[in-house]
Amino acid sequence: MSGNTAKRVTYGVIGCGMMGREHLRNIALLDGAEVGVIFEPDAEMRARARDLAPHAVFVEDLDALLAHEPLDCLLIASPNFRHVEQLHTIAARRPLPVLVEKPLFTGMDQASAIDDLMRDYPAAIWVAMEYRYMPPVAAFLAEAQDVTGGITMLSIREHRFPFLNKVGDWNRFNRFTGGTFVEKCCHFFDLMRLVLGADPVRVMAMGGQAANHLFETYANGSPDVFDHGYVLVEFANGARAMLELCMFAEGSQWQEELMAVGPRGKIEAFVPGPGRFWPDSLGAPPVPELVVSPREPMGPRTRQVPVDPTLLAAGDHNGSTYFQHRGFIEMVRGVRAVPEVGLSDGKWAVLIGLAAQASMVEGRAVSMDEMLG
Repeated sequence: MSGNTAKRVTYGVIGCGMMGREHLRNIALLDGAEVGVIFEPDAEMRARARDLAPHAVFVEDLDALLAHEPLDCLLIASPNFRHVEQLHTIAARRPLPVLVEKPLFTGMDQASAIDDLMRDYPAAIWVAMEYRYMPPVAAFLAEAQDVTGGITMLSIREHRFPFLNKVGDWNRFNRFTGGTFVEKCCHFFDLMRLVLGADPVRVMAMGGQAANHLFETYANGSPDVFDHGYVLVEFANGARAMLELCMFAEGSQWQEELMAVGPRGKIEAFVPGPGRFWPDSLGAPPVPELVVSPREPMGPRTRQVPVDPTLLAAGDHNGSTYFQHRGFIEMVRGVRAVPEVGLSDGKWAVLIGLAAQASMVEGRAVSMDEMLG
C-alpha cells in the first residue's frame, strides 16, 4: 500500500492478542512504518506476533519497551482494564504519541485520570475507533447530512457473534471490560456523537444476558457480560439515536446496519461481518452497500462500497484499521496537527456506555449530568 515516506515511523506495541495482531498486519501495509519493539506477556501471543513482526525486539515489561531506541509512537492493544494504568506509566516516563485501543477506560473511578491526561499529556493520544474508518461507514458519514437535510433520527444495529475467547478470559467480566455496552458499543456511541454533531443529554436502555456464556465458569467466576440490549440516546440539538445490539445473531447477512433520517430523505449503510466467519457454502461474502432514499423523487438508490481484498485479509474490521493507522501516522509525521479521535471523544463514548448499563440495571433514564459529575 502507498503512503507518505518523508519520515520512517517506528512503533512500540503493547499487547498482541487478537486485535494487537490485526494492528501488526496493517502496520506492515504502510510504507515507511515498522514495529520496532513489542511487549506481550503471554507466550502463545508472543509467538504469533513474532510471525507477523519477525524483526521486532520483544521485551519483558513496559519499562523496557519505553527505553527502546528508535521509537516514534506507541500502540496500546492490551486488555481494557490496563489502558489507563499504561497511559499513566507512559506519561511519567516517555510521553510519545499514542494510539490506544477502545475503550479508553472501564469505569467512573477512572474518568478523572482521563481528565488529567487531557490536561497534562504533552503529546497526542488518538483513541482507536475503527468503525469510523470502515469504507461503507465513511461513505455514510460523508453523505448523511446532505441526503437527510439534517439528521433527526439515527439508528444503529449490530447483530453479530458472541465474544471470542481471549487470554485469561478477561472479556467475560464487567470488571475487566467495562461491560458490553462499553467494550463493544463505545464505537457506536462515538459514531452517534460524530454523525449528529452534538453531545448526549439523556440515556434510556434495557438489556441483559440471555444466551451467551450462561454455563461457563472460570477462575474469575461466572461471566456477567450482557449479550443484547436497546439504547436510546437524546442529544442536545434535539436529535435522537438508537442502538440495537444482539450478540447471538451471527447468522445475519449484515453485521452492522446504520440508518439516518431527516426532512429530505434517508441514508443507510450495510456492513458484513468478518469474511473468515462467512460459510463457504454460501459463496462469496456480501459486499457492503450504501442506500440513499430521497423523499423527492421517491425511490432508493443502492450502490456497493467494496473494500480492497488486501485490507479485508488484514483484519476483521472491513479495512478500517489500515485507514486509521494511515491517519495516525500522518499525525506522528506532523502532516496533521491533532488526532481525529481524541481523549474527549473516547471519554464521551465510554460515559454513554456506562450510562446505558446503569439504565439497564436500575430501570430508569440516566441524565448525562450524572456521568459528568
